[in-house]
Amino acid sequence: MALDRDTVTAALKTVADPVAGGDILSSGVVRALNVDASGAVRFVMEIPPSHAAAYEAAKAQAEAALAALDGIGQVSIVMTGHSDKAPPPDLKPSRSAAPQGPAKIPGVDRIIAVASGKGGVGKSTVSANLACALAQQGRRVGLLDADVYGPSQPRMLGVSGRPASPDGKIILPMRNHGVTMMSIGLMTNEDQAVVWRGPMLMGALQQMMMQVQWGALDVLLVDLPPGTGDVQMTLAQKAEVDGAIIVSTPQDVALLDARKGIDMFTQLHVPILGMIENMSTHICSNCGHEEHVFGHGGVAAEAAKLNVPLLAEIPLDLQIRLASDGGAPITVSQPDSPQARAFQDVAAALVAKGVA
Repeated sequence: MALDRDTVTAALKTVADPVAGGDILSSGVVRALNVDASGAVRFVMEIPPSHAAAYEAAKAQAEAALAALDGIGQVSIVMTGHSDKAPPPDLKPSRSAAPQGPAKIPGVDRIIAVASGKGGVGKSTVSANLACALAQQGRRVGLLDADVYGPSQPRMLGVSGRPASPDGKIILPMRNHGVTMMSIGLMTNEDQAVVWRGPMLMGALQQMMMQVQWGALDVLLVDLPPGTGDVQMTLAQKAEVDGAIIVSTPQDVALLDARKGIDMFTQLHVPILGMIENMSTHICSNCGHEEHVFGHGGVAAEAAKLNVPLLAEIPLDLQIRLASDGGAPITVSQPDSPQARAFQDVAAALVAKGVA
């Protein structure tokens, strides 16, 4: 039987925290826990440097507890000690001088924005699957969850814990499924609302772009919030964006808002790489009947009108939703499925064009 995350967390809860009390999981020592399909377990133990010796014993206990599990593969535990004097990363806007005009993000070759005119069209699902599909193409991929009010990428990519910050300035991103990821959702509790005004949003976005240690990336996907607001403008004005992908459902209301998003990128001088029609069609799993719940062909017609490519028509499918909610997008959990192939084809097309 395949090893699952619940079994691993149960084992880690048997390891006592020698300093904070309780166990190392509930005390927050364990960060970036990842359990993959082969049974390999990886995580970071973030500890105060002055108690390194005590936590070495806890690390050994954790390794022993995991080794006793059925189906366990390679176990990799990295201990990192941050100075008690180093503050946590501050995502509030700074009054210090910021870059004037678009700038390159250190280490990032290309930036692609994934946008939608309205919410609920599946933009974040497309972003997560496209990021994983690009990683499967051998690209070094990052995903910035810029949907500050509704961050969903931690859940979709199966990432938990808080990013580390060695000095209170540089932020170390999380990684899973071959994708390096950063999200405001990793800085807050899952049910905690982010109540920020525009300047705070812009400051947080700039810091997540410029102060995250992204490493060397071929492409950084930016999952934007819906609409045409502060976050979109800040991204285009502060970073060199190579293009945008517009996600929409076929229905007229969604297309009306999508046109506004396209017009915004045009005004900001960001090229449109193409459009994706999400929830394009639904095929009944019982009888095979195909039904266009939200209409059909609207995005294709709009793409033709704008002379931009129609990159994909993604079906409205239960398995896509279940995979995303489960923390392993369908391109990872069912890579050979027709649903995954739609995202993989988009990734291959972007690589072939040299934009990803």
